[in-house]
Parts: sequence; structure tokens; C-alpha cells
Amino acid sequence: MKKKTQVAFCYDFDGTLAAGNMQEYGFMRRLGMTPEEFWKKSDAMAEKFAADNNLCYMKCMLDEAKARKIAFKREDFVACGRDIVLFKGVVEWFDRINTYALSNGVEISHYLISSGLQEIVEGTPIAPKFSQLYASTFMYNGYGEAEWPARVVNYTAKTQYLFRINKGCFDVLDNKSVNCVMPENERPVPFNHMIYFGDGDTDVPCMSMIKRLGGYCVAVYQPHKHGAKGRAAKYLDDGRVNIFAPADYSVGKKIDRYVKKVIDKLAADAELKQF
Repeated sequence: MKKKTQVAFCYDFDGTLAAGNMQEYGFMRRLGMTPEEFWKKSDAMAEKFAADNNLCYMKCMLDEAKARKIAFKREDFVACGRDIVLFKGVVEWFDRINTYALSNGVEISHYLISSGLQEIVEGTPIAPKFSQLYASTFMYNGYGEAEWPARVVNYTAKTQYLFRINKGCFDVLDNKSVNCVMPENERPVPFNHMIYFGDGDTDVPCMSMIKRLGGYCVAVYQPHKHGAKGRAAKYLDDGRVNIFAPADYSVGKKIDRYVKKVIDKLAADAELKQF
């Protein structure tokens, strides 16, 4: 049987697959906070202590829940994920694009690389579609309650996971293998066989690296959101991405058309290597 060309699709979550930030759905509603109130406190904490923004939002989540005497367990965060509104076409996207790729001799693996919470993503209907979920997560005490960050995925840490995918070193506890020298021809998924989907500044290191190494990058923007299209267009002007497109993954839309062309190209490249 002919060996299939391996391709990795890597996605940010907030603003890329769903509108807004994932904490703004079930979590903040349960606390009775507005996004403006929550992010104002989180940003103030980061500024006061010159701290990592992601660590601060996680601490703020715990502090605000504790102040209201609400204990969040893993299953509570997962339940919050069920309230998230995904962009148009996202739910059907994975199976549909997989089918298209397989018909061209290409096999896609999907990976989430997000600064948001893994537990919340696990509550969404698309969680099973990912080969790996790389996102921030909490530690839980003996009562099963969240009490401290376990893993924080910030904008520069995101690039680590691209190398894990590139080398096939998926275990986040394995920091030795991912740093070992591996010949390019032995890596399961070359960087030029990756497509990265992102929307914001936390995605810039990943987008810049993937594009520089011959991969493909899509800057997604939410239509009608003030400044979103301009920011995405600037990523193109700055050479960070290959295209920018509205956040619509439906058949025939710009993302769908572009990604299919990339799949066609990768399939053709694989065929040419046979000559």
C-alpha cells in the first residue's frame, strides 16, 4: 500500500476556532462577572507584578472563584466548555477536510496549541478530533478542586509543541527526546507539512517559524469585530502568514479553498518525488 503523506494542522483556539476567550462563556457566567471586569483584574495583576499574563488569568480564576466560595473541579471546567460557540463550519471541518485529504493520499493529524484551558476545551464537541491537546491546565487537590497552575502555555512556549509534533515527541513530560538531535529525514512531520491557524499576537512566534521553514499559516479574523481584519492583514504585510481569512470554515469559503489547494500541492510534491 502506498504510504500517505503526513500533514499536521495546528490550531490556536480563542479567536481562531471560537469567538472571544473560552473563560467568557460558562466560567464567567457562573461567577456572575463580565469579561471586562475579569480581564481588568487579570491585566492589573500582570502589570503590578510584571507577571506572565497567562499565569495571572489562571490565578484570577482561582481567586475570583474562592471569593465567591465556588470550588471548581475538572468536571466543572469541562462543563463550561459545552457553552462555547464555535465559528461557522468548525464542527464539520475536521471530518470533511480529513476525507478530502485522504482522497489525495494525504493523512492529516490535528493539534490544538492554546493558551486557554485544556479542561474547558475538553468540553467542546471538537475535542476528540485532536490528536493532542496542548493547553494550560490546573493542578487539583485531594478534593478534586483546582488550586494551582500545572502547565502554562504562553506565546513563546507554543513553539515547543511544534517541535514535539515535528519530532513525534508528544509526551509533555518528555523534555529529553524533544531536545535531542534528530535528522530532518527522520522527523515524522516536516515543518513544510504543517498548517498553522491563529488570530492574535500569541500566535506570531508559531506563525513566523512555520512560514520561515516552508509551512503554511492562516491568520483568522472574526468578521465585524473592530480591528480584527486590519490586524490579520498586517500579519500578511509583515510576512508572518500566507493568507488572512474570515473565521468561517464552511465548504467553499476562503479557509476551505486555500487549505484544499495546500493539500493538493503537498500531494503533488509527494508524487513528484517518485520520479
